[in-house]
Amino acid sequence: MSELRRHRAASSPPPGPRPRSGSRARTTSRRAVLGGGAAALAAGLAACTSTGAATVNSGPTIPASSGKVTLTYWAWLKDLQKVADVYNATQDRIEVRAVWIPGGDSGGYAKILSAVAAGGGPDIAQVELRAVPEFALAGALTDVGRYGALDKESAFDPGAFAQVKIGDSVWAIPQDTGPAAMFYNRQVLEDELGLTPPETWDEFRELAQHVKDAGKTIMTIDPGDGSVLPMWAMQRGANWFEPKGDTWVLHMADDVSLEVADFWDGIIKDQLIGTGYGSFSTPWMAAAGKGDVLSYIGGSWGDALIEGVPDGSGKWKVAPMPRWQDGYASGGLGGSSAAVLSTSQHPAEALEFLTWMCTDPAGIDAMIEYSGIGWSPSADYIGKEREKPSEFFSGQNYNEDVILPMAKGQNLDWVWAPLMQRVNARLGDGMLSVVGGSNTFTKMLPQAQDDIADIMRKIGLNVEVAK
Repeated sequence: MSELRRHRAASSPPPGPRPRSGSRARTTSRRAVLGGGAAALAAGLAACTSTGAATVNSGPTIPASSGKVTLTYWAWLKDLQKVADVYNATQDRIEVRAVWIPGGDSGGYAKILSAVAAGGGPDIAQVELRAVPEFALAGALTDVGRYGALDKESAFDPGAFAQVKIGDSVWAIPQDTGPAAMFYNRQVLEDELGLTPPETWDEFRELAQHVKDAGKTIMTIDPGDGSVLPMWAMQRGANWFEPKGDTWVLHMADDVSLEVADFWDGIIKDQLIGTGYGSFSTPWMAAAGKGDVLSYIGGSWGDALIEGVPDGSGKWKVAPMPRWQDGYASGGLGGSSAAVLSTSQHPAEALEFLTWMCTDPAGIDAMIEYSGIGWSPSADYIGKEREKPSEFFSGQNYNEDVILPMAKGQNLDWVWAPLMQRVNARLGDGMLSVVGGSNTFTKMLPQAQDDIADIMRKIGLNVEVAK
């Protein structure tokens, strides 16, 4: 789930190649590559002995308890205890107690890692999908693949499960995801301007120019938020961080990534989008309410935030993410996992609860109702509330008609780096330099790649920059 949404709590895709379903060759290839990736991660784990996690994940498994077990769950999801209460009421063997912590980058991650380093902490913690490899590298996670998680893989959406699995290791359970789509002001774009949502990125550029000519802005980006760059790249088909044997191979400046960079360089140069503030910020909400900013392209969790646009009900709709001719239907932005920490004495029971929470209809419905999660991680259940038309979004049944195809059109080859917080910080700095006019995306990506490679080497990882 996006940081923005956390802090508040706290039509099918265009035709084209590379649909996710039926692509066994890519899935098989990914598993082969990630088999080597497990070695790369294991090499890093071996250097992280302060937590003892290398021993935890190579020694004997902890058998399930014969008596009652109480699990503690740290997360920034709002009202998570209400979700746990639904589970607790179904049986008397496992009791789950939720404890609220700040969002990951706002102090939650430091709290979790400090507790694990001290040999304590909860059984389960919320960890963003992009941060899972970093937590695994720090020795903070239990490989729940050793406790039967692989046997449950078919119950999860493949795109969600792919983000927590490396080889035969499963480092967390996907809790929610953020397949990207285009949320737009139908009343202004279609009714007033006579325009239609773009099916391709080339059409997006033309649309942005028409909207600019009308004195409005198609969308804005936060000038310091580099998280949109992986979303754009993964949709095009990039895989920036490839684990290969005991080495991480970086592809941040490959042909497809530079094609994406060149496209957005042109968008920025011609000032076709706003760069002064990000989506859902106070100025964005004001501009969207006036009909001056017309869309948001990003994670599906954005729907709940867009519903806060003043006087927006019945005026907005949802369209597929614009796509490349030979890219994927959608990229991803945001999403979290529920990870069993390496200090937990009850990993089998934790996996049992998390499988219920993240695949059982009762668990999915509870997380949507009480915690407002992003897209469901279940293979075949999006949630009862999301099967209905939306009054706010012009009566559109957008979750089934748009978001579901976006979720099924993900790039399964994408792997997160084992230090995404530092990657995102570097990309954010790079974004600022591009928006400020002192750099371009096509120059910045190779620069960032070299810097990230140096950072990875300094923490003991083997790194190769692809040529």
